[in-house]
Amino acid sequence: MGKIAFVFSGQGDQYPGMGKELAEKYPAAAQVFAVCDGIRPGTSEQCFFGTEEELKETANTQPCLFAMELAAAEVLEEKGVKPDAVAGFSLGEVTAVTFAGLVDKKTGFSLVCRRGELMQREAEKFDTSMAAVVKLSDSQVEKICSKYEQIYPVNFNCPGQVTVSGLSEKMPEFFAEVKTAGGRAIPLKVKGAFHSPFMNAASADFKTELDKVAFSTPAVPVYSDMTAEVYGDNPAELLSGQICSPVRWENVIRGMIESGVDTFIEIGPGATLTNMIKKISGEVKAITVTDYLKEAE
Repeated sequence: MGKIAFVFSGQGDQYPGMGKELAEKYPAAAQVFAVCDGIRPGTSEQCFFGTEEELKETANTQPCLFAMELAAAEVLEEKGVKPDAVAGFSLGEVTAVTFAGLVDKKTGFSLVCRRGELMQREAEKFDTSMAAVVKLSDSQVEKICSKYEQIYPVNFNCPGQVTVSGLSEKMPEFFAEVKTAGGRAIPLKVKGAFHSPFMNAASADFKTELDKVAFSTPAVPVYSDMTAEVYGDNPAELLSGQICSPVRWENVIRGMIESGVDTFIEIGPGATLTNMIKKISGEVKAITVTDYLKEAE
């Protein structure tokens, strides 16, 4: 039997009510939400009963997703499902680092709250947005982006899918050029140009926060979005740098597969990473935590 990886999702899959059933059904999940509520009162209330618009706000999305994801991972661990490696997409990397034990729950949650605040602060300075470009190669998307001063290829998700960040006013023109090239651009449910130079100040300020943290040795290998390699002794650089750097997700998954991982469990409210992984390799199993728990019952 091969290895199992937990992969923690990023912004975009959030929805009102996420985590409610987990917290009601599993004490391990309820305990995580209680820890988060102790640091940021109302987090579980926001997850369970917040509006879609409220959950779209980056300063809310990130802590809420962290809480739901860590709760789900703790449930799996309590059931005896232990990963051999972990990774997280964007904010999911903070959850992955926390679950792997580089920091404790309280520290991880405090960090993700600060990360969300800083990224929202920068997002509010400019009218920016993100979109997923499908049906084009990485190089085709990079070539189109190179024609625009403030549109950047930022997330290399899987074959035929690259996310871009940039100024909203430039997006219609960019979308038209993508269509002419045979591709399609799909706006994402986020407010900001994440993983681009628009986030440089957030990255720098987050590094200041991270420099105060005493990181422990992880219990399992953690893969970095920024390098697509296993964490070394520079977690502060990796966690701060990924805010303004591209997410090398396809390379992360390929590296995990090369290490022997053949089962990926997506820890989050949706199936975005599961679908990406299936496009990266047809030789591995990719399943959402919701479906995994259903199968286990």
